[in-house]
Amino acid sequence: MPAQDPRRTSLLSMLGAAGGVALGSSLAFSVAPSSSLRGANPSHLTSTTGSSLSSAQPEGSALPGAFLASATLAAAGAALGRRHQSRVAAKAGKVPPGTPEVDPLPIRKRPRRNRRSQAMREMFSETTLTPANFIMPVFVHEGQEDIPISSMPGISRLGVDAGLLREVGEAVALGVKSVVIFPKTPDDLKTATAEECFNPEGLAQRAIRNVKKAYPDVVVYTDVALDPYNSLGHDGIVRSDGVIINDETIHYLCKQAVSQAEAGADYVSPSDMMDGRVGAIRDALDAAGFTEVGIMSYSAKYASAFYGPFREALDSQPRLPSDDWKVPSNKKTYQQDPANWREALMEAKLDEEEGADILMVKPGMPYLDIIKGLHDQSNLPIAAYHVSGEYAMLKAAALNGWLDERAAVLEALLSIKRAGATVILTYYAKQAAQWLREDAGIQ
Repeated sequence: MPAQDPRRTSLLSMLGAAGGVALGSSLAFSVAPSSSLRGANPSHLTSTTGSSLSSAQPEGSALPGAFLASATLAAAGAALGRRHQSRVAAKAGKVPPGTPEVDPLPIRKRPRRNRRSQAMREMFSETTLTPANFIMPVFVHEGQEDIPISSMPGISRLGVDAGLLREVGEAVALGVKSVVIFPKTPDDLKTATAEECFNPEGLAQRAIRNVKKAYPDVVVYTDVALDPYNSLGHDGIVRSDGVIINDETIHYLCKQAVSQAEAGADYVSPSDMMDGRVGAIRDALDAAGFTEVGIMSYSAKYASAFYGPFREALDSQPRLPSDDWKVPSNKKTYQQDPANWREALMEAKLDEEEGADILMVKPGMPYLDIIKGLHDQSNLPIAAYHVSGEYAMLKAAALNGWLDERAAVLEALLSIKRAGATVILTYYAKQAAQWLREDAGIQ
């Protein structure tokens, strides 16, 4: 057997000491002596089995200096990496007894690297929730005292001349600068055709004027629908056979929207779900000179079970005018089927074509896929209503100690924003704004 070249032995020893670098562990390199590397053929390599890796080369060929340097650096790097791993392990915390000792896995992509510290997580955060994203819904009534709503702990009907302004002032101080007004109309003013909805001295119109006078910079949204004024409890006029008539209802919705604009509303918000009402309201507003008043359309409003507490707040139970007058027990002939997704995209597309400025999805969390669908389809701002039932569930769980209210609420609202809604109507507006300020270190 020929004598081992000392340079070959030295290189193999170094590779082996580096922890079995693949190059050293799989190949034994022949480095023939030569007085000069000039003209050397780098392909003259022989495997440990003695088989040639290339065509035979003349005796005296040499491994090029560049290749030798590369192999040396690889071996040294492997050894350095092993020593570095030992230092990192020495600095790390203790592991529980029984933790297996393993070599690091060859994982090049480790997403957890970007989550190691609070500063990193803040830098790479893809969604940011702020009080400016919130619209605070408020229920108003004719009295002076606030009336708590039993199914919505912490929420009350507010006196139009007192509690309303206090509540709006507190919200503004926390950075919430948008409100939407819902009136609890006295029963004696409700009729089957809901004419009270466009009374210039009505409860909603007075509430709008009060807010704009006290807080001119607050953005005021309104509700355009007949149900708060309708003795039969529906968003439209009910025919004796139980049909909610569409076009006749729209005639009054247009008058309602114009009266709200006259009172100072920044956006009118048709929640009625009648066909074609957005275009008709846009035309009515423009004809009356309110070209700058926007429309936030309830484009995808579902016939949901999550509205119960809201209806208690407005006390809008149907009242039959006579025994032979049919009144539907639900709103499924005009609100959307919870099973449908494409229908929501169609409704939103129609509203956009008719002149809507904001498209809304209601409810919020159960319909995150709809929010994303509208966001992907349209360039308009997307709103979502975190409705009374969603509020009531979170509040009940928190009061029973089943959830961390702060963490759960902020996560719920963040999920709505992440899905694509930049506008969020929520009864948690004030509380969430306070929590966000505390998280930001603002007192």
